[in-house]
Amino acid sequence: MISCSAHGMCAELLPERVSLDDWGYPVIDAAPLDPELVGLARIAVQSCPKLALRLQREPARAPARARR
Repeated sequence: MISCSAHGMCAELLPERVSLDDWGYPVIDAAPLDPELVGLARIAVQSCPKLALRLQREPARAPARARR
């Protein structure tokens, strides 16, 4: 079920990562956020009238093993 009702606030608040399709629904770039965009992304999530957005932490990566 889709919670979004196409208000477009997320695209207005975070245009660097969210665009709107022809019907006004968000198209979100799912690449990891640059650190300077995290605060704006939090504001976009908190401002969503339908609470349809969430931020997700990237899974921790295992340290690379030293090659012998």
